[in-house]
Amino acid sequence: MSGCCGCCSALRPRYKRLVDNIFPVNPEDGLVKSNMEKLTFYSLSSPDKLDRIGEYLYQKASKDINRKRYKFVEIAMEAMDILLQACHAQTTLNLFVESFLRMVQKLLEDSNPNLQILATNSFVKFANINEDTPSYHRRYDFFISKFSSMCHGNNENIELRDSIRLAGIKGVQGVIRKTVSDDLVENIWEKQHMEKIVPSLLFNMQFGVNVMFVKKNMLASGDLTPVEDATAVTPPVLAEEVLRELVGRASFGHIRSVLKPLLSHLDRHELWVPNTFAIHTFRIVMISIQPQYSYTVVETLMQHLDSNFKSSPKTRTSLAVVLSKIIAIAAGESVGPSALDIINNLLTHLRTSVSTTSEITPEESQYQEALINALGEFANHHPDYQKIEIMLFIMNTVPDLSKKSKGDQMLQNILLKSLLKVGTQYSTVSFEKAFPASFLQPLLKMARAPHDPTRIIVMQIFQALLDRHQNEKVLSAVSIKPYAALSQETPSRSDIIFTHKYGANIMQALIDSMALSDKLDSLTSSYNTAALLIVEMACGETVQEFLLFILGIQQVATTSDDLSVIHKCCLNIIAMALLTLIARVTGINSLLEYAQKIIEDRKQEATYFLPPLLDSRKSNKTYNLSLPHLAIDKMALAECLQSAGMDFNRLQTGVPYSLNQMDNPGHRHSWVESVSNTMTQRNSSADLTAYNGDADSISSSPGVSKKALAPEYTVDAMKRYLAEPSESVKKEQLEKQKQIVRTFRESDFEELMRRTEPKHDVIQNRLNDLFNSLAIDNKTPQSTTSQNEKPIYETNFPELFYY
Repeated sequence: MSGCCGCCSALRPRYKRLVDNIFPVNPEDGLVKSNMEKLTFYSLSSPDKLDRIGEYLYQKASKDINRKRYKFVEIAMEAMDILLQACHAQTTLNLFVESFLRMVQKLLEDSNPNLQILATNSFVKFANINEDTPSYHRRYDFFISKFSSMCHGNNENIELRDSIRLAGIKGVQGVIRKTVSDDLVENIWEKQHMEKIVPSLLFNMQFGVNVMFVKKNMLASGDLTPVEDATAVTPPVLAEEVLRELVGRASFGHIRSVLKPLLSHLDRHELWVPNTFAIHTFRIVMISIQPQYSYTVVETLMQHLDSNFKSSPKTRTSLAVVLSKIIAIAAGESVGPSALDIINNLLTHLRTSVSTTSEITPEESQYQEALINALGEFANHHPDYQKIEIMLFIMNTVPDLSKKSKGDQMLQNILLKSLLKVGTQYSTVSFEKAFPASFLQPLLKMARAPHDPTRIIVMQIFQALLDRHQNEKVLSAVSIKPYAALSQETPSRSDIIFTHKYGANIMQALIDSMALSDKLDSLTSSYNTAALLIVEMACGETVQEFLLFILGIQQVATTSDDLSVIHKCCLNIIAMALLTLIARVTGINSLLEYAQKIIEDRKQEATYFLPPLLDSRKSNKTYNLSLPHLAIDKMALAECLQSAGMDFNRLQTGVPYSLNQMDNPGHRHSWVESVSNTMTQRNSSADLTAYNGDADSISSSPGVSKKALAPEYTVDAMKRYLAEPSESVKKEQLEKQKQIVRTFRESDFEELMRRTEPKHDVIQNRLNDLFNSLAIDNKTPQSTTSQNEKPIYETNFPELFYY
């Protein structure tokens, strides 16, 4: 009988005999290594038999699975792995791979977890092999579904459960590596695949975040040592690694395929509140994604926030906080329109929040604060020139002051808070760049808002942009004492020019703001802004403007009938505090001595004219305001400047600032006056008298006056004095200038052209006669033209209207 079996076995194909020989009699002995080497050599020598070997191994393994002979199944799987590794360069590998994948699938379908883990490990080895020839018909649907289900394993044995989950995650990683790198195989980025892979990874990651925080607490308390913490790879750690790999391999068109199931998982399992896991996950995404696609993540998260506008404020707040945590990473790659697009989206969410709620609840306020923080974080990672563009963009979206509804007021405050958040991130170098005219004018308009919270926010914006030396906290209290920690620097030339150009407008807005309310927080905020303005811009060339500003504050307190007694006292206190501050900042000792004299007098007679500010809600006393001898005197200030050897003409002749005056009259000239001054410099045929151009240049420059020179008694000085025109000549010149101004104001255009027409027609006619006579003498033929008609190109346009 045995001889018959031997004869039959000899008649069998060689590859089957070689396969049979790798299996031992006792399965516990494992694979027969020597016979396995023979089978491998035969496979390499006869690659055409490789597919038959794979098919035969699959048939034997299937029979063993049905008979529950799992040790022989493990030997067959091991033989398949060895053959796959040895023959991966063969052109006929595809046929063997089909048998291999059928084998893996057969093991995964079995309920034995050990076989599932074994099959997964074999699939991972296969995934790491780079195939030379692509496969057009291979599909991985079953493997994606099975590995995803293994990621959710819930075996009662914790160790076995973790092993199954680890195997599932490794299988998902293998599928990703096998499909992403080859465009000809199945598209793993399709919706049905991503909706299985991404939630499976997140399911394992969320347990890891909880364990991570528990371990952090244990390490902090000393219950867990770092050595005990150094464990093997866990499912959460591996799931995070696979998610990083998946996101890193995603192209621009595929990144949304990953983000949508991620957001759906967070919504479905209510993982936004608390948002620890959401922040952790999105940080992984932002760090792993290709930098040029990071903007897509922010955009997708904003769209998700749009779709959740009806959700609870806590959910929306958590979404906004997540956005604020990751938006800074995307800021570095956002330039131009994309940056403003993100800002616009954030502002739209703020408007929606304000418009949909009649009363701001604490939860809604937290949501708005989170959006503002996100905006600030985004702007913080942009260069300064883009921060200015962002602030200007926000300023243009603030509702006008004419809109007085409660919703518009709330929206004004919210948008200005957003502007303040960006302003605090801006590092001011030049005031001219920090305050462009298109940004400064609407900001000054908002400084005159009738609502205290709005004005306070505007003042905080000014403070953030003005404070270049971190003096804001030092100057937060109104005081006449020296500020010990005050830091200052001499203003640059550009700062002085900015002060001459826009300083009057800013100071005028500050006076109007101070006069609108007697509340301490509003007055303190305005004082802080004015004090920063003085510290940053005060010098010998600008001190006169600031003194007129201080006199203007005092004048409002003295002359305005609409202010309360407490309010007038507070304005006098602010004026005194600013006077002592400017005296110390500029180092003018005579000015400081004068200020100290007034302070001593006020201590004797009216302490309510000295800091601290009076609170209208707590003070019921009566105060005597008719104390002119305790007021700051304009002529005394001029004498202080004169004794210090400084120019005082602007202070002596200028008018202090007053209420509701949009521009300082000492700085603004009408167009016609400028034209009349310019006309006198030109030597045109309109017979306009010449005058001293240097004096006109000085008078047209804001805040710059001609210095009074000391008299000199020399021969040259006497000659110059005698050469100067008399008073009658000066009056005549002044009258002629007024007449010219009147003419240009009232005359029509044709009359102006006639008066300014050149008076050289006689010379032109004489030259024409000479040229004609020469032409006749030389007998040169020349066409005659009418003397009465002038060609169009000879028409002289009046010089006055040249640009």
